Amino acid sequence: MSIGHTLLGLLESGPRHGYDLKRAFDAHFGQDRPLHYGQVYSTMSRLLKNGLVEVDAVEPGAGPERKRYAITNAGVTDVAQWLARPEKPEPYLQSTLYTKIVLALLTDRDAAELLDTQRAEHLRLMRGLTERKRTGDLADQLICDHALFHLEADLRWLELTAARLGKLAEAVRA
Repeated sequence: MSIGHTLLGLLESGPRHGYDLKRAFDAHFGQDRPLHYGQVYSTMSRLLKNGLVEVDAVEPGAGPERKRYAITNAGVTDVAQWLARPEKPEPYLQSTLYTKIVLALLTDRDAAELLDTQRAEHLRLMRGLTERKRTGDLADQLICDHALFHLEADLRWLELTAARLGKLAEAVRA
């Protein structure tokens, strides 16, 4: 996720302080990975330097002065371009799990056990996501669906690999 673009998008509704940006980010996108204040301010500094935001106001606070940021026309254009650009699908052509399976076979370890352990871990995570989806709001449901679909694809791959383990062992040991 592009944090800079996300913060710019949040600013389109109106100027905000860094604290308010962090709260809005966490409310919409940061349930599993909240944004750190330092990351907000370093990102805003970079956006300011690049002309995508401006300081709308400086207000005295209990500590340092509080800056309120506003998006510039260049920032609006940048967000629009980012939103219009499709994300590159990321196929896992060099998966760590595949590497572990091959190394287990090459070193005469039990690759089937490795697959079983991984399957159990996937199922454990899927149970947790299913519960979160059941009790969550619409955003949680959509995020959990995305993760569950990926985990289901992984499970299908695990089953396929387990079915072909003998042939894979012959191929890697040849």
